[in-house]
Amino acid sequence: MTEPIVLGIETSCDETGIGIVRGTTLLANSIASSMDQHARYGGVVPEVAARAHLEAMTPTLASALSDAGITLADVDAVAVTSGPGLSGALMVGVGAAKALALSLGKPLYAVNHLVGHVGADILSGDDVEYPTVALLVSGGHTSLLLVRDLVSDVELLGETIDDAAGEAFDKVARLLDLPYPGGPEIDRAALVGDPTAIRFPRGLSLPKDMAKHRYDFSFSGLKTAVARWVEQKQDAGETVPVADVAASFREAVVDVLVTKAIAACRDLGVPRLLLGGGVVANARLRQVATERADAAGIALRIPPLSLCTDNGAMIAALGAQLIQAGRAPSGLSFGADSTLPVTSIQA
Repeated sequence: MTEPIVLGIETSCDETGIGIVRGTTLLANSIASSMDQHARYGGVVPEVAARAHLEAMTPTLASALSDAGITLADVDAVAVTSGPGLSGALMVGVGAAKALALSLGKPLYAVNHLVGHVGADILSGDDVEYPTVALLVSGGHTSLLLVRDLVSDVELLGETIDDAAGEAFDKVARLLDLPYPGGPEIDRAALVGDPTAIRFPRGLSLPKDMAKHRYDFSFSGLKTAVARWVEQKQDAGETVPVADVAASFREAVVDVLVTKAIAACRDLGVPRLLLGGGVVANARLRQVATERADAAGIALRIPPLSLCTDNGAMIAALGAQLIQAGRAPSGLSFGADSTLPVTSIQA
């Protein structure tokens, strides 16, 4: 199949994503989020997410088919996220994908969620060149990858050793009494803040850290530094300058992310950088990445924001690439793998 119609299912966290592609052409990208259900807890509750996926699966599938203007009979293959992610949430998607593939008599491809974020760029309309360095930033993952070939050779250069960047945004937002999810709220507050007002630490960026953790990330210490700074202001009876704290915190996160990604491109001689993940919606991250990539002569690619957050279209796109590369289907024996390594592109 040169341009297979692939239906992709993504349920690794709190978004039920059903996407449909024809080769590299996006036909539908339907997403149902359970974010509002988690807001009262200040973070994603795995059991709540899994039940929300169960409830959203059928209507989201119907919406995607309607948007694509096709029926299930037109689908050539099914692709699904098998990991990494929340175990219970993954199980819902894997179960639905197996049921669809078996009932339709169609091949099934189990794929890696993180590699799917890289695959999303295929749907942008331009040819993707390899190798490329990929920076993936979300609520659950902060990873730096070297992608030599999307379907056969992905290397993990570094990742967070504690909190993911998106998780740090949520925790700092809570410290500042901002609503969940924290990313958009921090971004909004930072618009009127001074990013140079407070010099928060840049984790794993000191010379002593670079030998062992050159491409790794750490945001737990930054979160703690913000908490201590806010506590000192409150203990002194002073008003906490929320906008300045938000802007300074955001600047520290963005500085570390972009600095390490650009360093990887330079060290490896790869003049291409791809951004992916929900945190890429952060305006300052996109701005700084664009400025520094231009200054370094590095081609920067950022998929449309609708394809940066978790979605089924990126899973379908990766599945289509595997089919076009002649890869055999995954069968039905695989399961959900919450810690699936990024080097396992297909289960």
